[in-house]
Amino acid sequence: MKLPEDPVMLYSFINLKLRDFYPSLDALCEDMDVERDDIEAKLKSVGFEYNPDKNRFW
Repeated sequence: MKLPEDPVMLYSFINLKLRDFYPSLDALCEDMDVERDDIEAKLKSVGFEYNPDKNRFW
């Protein structure tokens, strides 16, 4: 599956997946075969950071 290129769309997509399907960002990345560092860097570039306690970016 190709992830959204736009960081804001990626933010929405990842948070939806984390909320509905995955207990952690690591689980999402493993299942979807994507690099955690890439997701975190792209979202950090627009001000979002992953909070493992809440299992979401904000």
